[in-house]
Amino acid sequence: MAKTKTAFFCQNCGTQYAKWVGQCTACKEWNTVVEELVQKEEKQSWKTSTSSARKASKPLRINEIRTDKELRLNTYDLEFNRVLGGGLVPGALVLIGGEPGVGKSTLLLQIALKLPYKTLYVSGEESQKQIKMRADRIYPDSENCLVLTETKTQNIFRQIEATEPDIVVIDSIQTLHSDYIESAAGSISQIRECTAELIKFAKETNTPVILIGHITKDGSIAGPKILEHMVDTVLQFEGDRNYVYRILRSLKNRFGSTAELGIYEMHGGGLRQVNNPSEILISKNDEKLSGTAIASTIEGMRPLMIEIQALVSTAVYGTPQRSTTGYNAKRLNMLLAVLEKRAGFKLGAKDVFLNITGGISVDDPAIDLAVIAAILSSNEDIFIEKGVCFAAEVGLAGEIRPVQRVDQRILEAEKLGFSTIYVSKNNKIGLKNTKIEIHRASRIEDVVSDLFG
Repeated sequence: MAKTKTAFFCQNCGTQYAKWVGQCTACKEWNTVVEELVQKEEKQSWKTSTSSARKASKPLRINEIRTDKELRLNTYDLEFNRVLGGGLVPGALVLIGGEPGVGKSTLLLQIALKLPYKTLYVSGEESQKQIKMRADRIYPDSENCLVLTETKTQNIFRQIEATEPDIVVIDSIQTLHSDYIESAAGSISQIRECTAELIKFAKETNTPVILIGHITKDGSIAGPKILEHMVDTVLQFEGDRNYVYRILRSLKNRFGSTAELGIYEMHGGGLRQVNNPSEILISKNDEKLSGTAIASTIEGMRPLMIEIQALVSTAVYGTPQRSTTGYNAKRLNMLLAVLEKRAGFKLGAKDVFLNITGGISVDDPAIDLAVIAAILSSNEDIFIEKGVCFAAEVGLAGEIRPVQRVDQRILEAEKLGFSTIYVSKNNKIGLKNTKIEIHRASRIEDVVSDLFG
């Protein structure tokens, strides 16, 4: 008889205990530690012949290791390729998390249907008929996508051996369970064991595996934190179900940058790639409204034009409110202090609300000048001309500081029809014969007098 033992796991962070405790010492949450039965028995590999044939790896000198260019599988989705760093790496494990109903399953089913490679789509949440109904709306002519509804990993690996797919999609990791663990699907030990089996399969066969993961109420990936350490890439699929735009961003990527961003538009036929997000992030309103400014920012390798909205009003209560959406609240307080100290604007007794349209969050300091322009435009109730944009950082002394890759920002603004861009006087610009007018400023007083007189 195989020995069984009882272990206690925190359902919030995955910390293991020898006995029950009321409060988890790691995450400080109460009543999250539960008992799970863990069966210890000799495990077989997902494929015994492959496991026994593998040779033990040997240490190599660093100058003996070959660094040939890594081949990647094209997913035929430009936004997905960009976030992954150029495509799927053979043998990689990719984890995608997001809110319920945001479109994770739709995105991966859409990619699986359009791939020219043999793809096995394993679903533990929907039946084959449900998936077929969705596929008819997205891409009904696929011949390379195989659909399997199964939750036991041992049965999944038998079908993998029979079909030999090039890519495997699991929807979702929380629904899988293994015979080697005596606990319910979705528990800490089951998630860890199933992920370990999938990693072994991916590395031994050089087959990329894409996992869909649930998230908790605070937005983090459900399950133990070690899950994110085990996989190669962690992607976050964001977006409000009340809006049509979805954002795919990378939280961890062993094969590329984590600064890239992919944008999709949700419609009846699936998710449409948005190749020029600047056009959707800027409103097409022709009215002259105060409190609006356009900033040129960069996400990864892609320049974006974003719209910043500000509202400044007299505080009703004693303490003025400072509220931001998509922007760092501490940085907003810093810029307000600079305006009061260096430019003489008395904003200490006024409410300030700041919003970055499109539902995206931006950390680029190059939007500082646009934030200040939007705040002053609302405070003075004077609109900023439609063809004006900004790309500069603001220092604590009130100086306009240079930003990186200003040439790309200027070219993006020129492509979208802007006539004037404000940059730092100390920025080195290598562009020649540009149609856009470049204003070089050294202090915020220069910009304020130029815009508002």
